[in-house]
Amino acid sequence: MSSAPKPLPLLTDTNRFFWTSGADGVLRLLQCGACASYVHPPQPVCRECRSDDVRPAPLSGRATVLGWTVNHQPWHPAFEPPYVIAVVAFEEDPTVRLTTNLIEAEPESIAIGMAVEVVFREEEDAWIPVFRPVGDDR
Repeated sequence: MSSAPKPLPLLTDTNRFFWTSGADGVLRLLQCGACASYVHPPQPVCRECRSDDVRPAPLSGRATVLGWTVNHQPWHPAFEPPYVIAVVAFEEDPTVRLTTNLIEAEPESIAIGMAVEVVFREEEDAWIPVFRPVGDDR
């Protein structure tokens, strides 16, 4: 494994809750208090109703794979190929998606519709959400 440091997200007042919520093992996204829509990426107003009553809310951490790619190119020394980049949709609201890494899965076993769950990778002040496959008994 490479010893190069991984690039980290810039923590701001708007997104700090997202990047640090994994400290307690719970994924959080902003949710609108007026219409209950989830707001991601974090922004100060709801994209559905334009309310500014948005605040962090816990999610189950369960999602579904919508698409993926296996990266074989060594783009950055901190990420040794091959690794999987996936787009997942959250169980609570499938219109909310996250581009992430898929871990603990052989690339040939990945499929659209695969059930996954969040786990967190601690990197300095941030807790990076990544996903791994789960069985049908969740």
